[in-house]
Amino acid sequence: MVDKISVLLVDDHALVRKGFRRMLEDDAAIAVVGEASDGNDAVKLAITLKPKVTVMDCALPGISGIEATRQIRAKLPEAAILMLSMHSEDTLIRQALEAGARGYILKNAMDLDLISAVKGVAAGKTVLDPQLVKQDALKGERDSGLTVRELEILQHIVAGKSNREIATELKLSANTVAVHRANIMDALGIHKTAELVVYAIRNGLVTLP
Repeated sequence: MVDKISVLLVDDHALVRKGFRRMLEDDAAIAVVGEASDGNDAVKLAITLKPKVTVMDCALPGISGIEATRQIRAKLPEAAILMLSMHSEDTLIRQALEAGARGYILKNAMDLDLISAVKGVAAGKTVLDPQLVKQDALKGERDSGLTVRELEILQHIVAGKSNREIATELKLSANTVAVHRANIMDALGIHKTAELVVYAIRNGLVTLP
């Protein structure tokens, strides 16, 4: 008898987990061995249960799905993590894959095929949602997305802070912050702060309080 693919489900909505569990357990080759509702519990359960695949929501209470992925992979290098997200923003996809996720699919896709995605990452494949390859980027978006420092500064911009306030908080010069702000806008093809804030929130580039 072939061993089943053990799966840990991580999502902060119980109904979503219930739906995914039902979907996955319809396949005889898959067994859901645990559920977690936040990033910290996801890390603990993954280390304890050592599932073949962790289906990880990107936006979680506590630590994010991306940070949880990073921590799990640090402890369990062989872990296969499939990231589920509402957002198709290039920077988030890149961060998830750099953290160690083996797949990234959109949880709101009409044709979500979770079983195939789980089997794919369990087999060592990289699985990307068909909608992600390749959407029309903003005309100014550079191929490499935003850097970690740029995302950090973007978070402060969305919070309404001035260049001087951001500089004080991050121990940078105001001039350096101004350069980063200009680079962010050039990278995204946006030239007004209000538009930048809307874009960042809509595409999940920042964490809202």
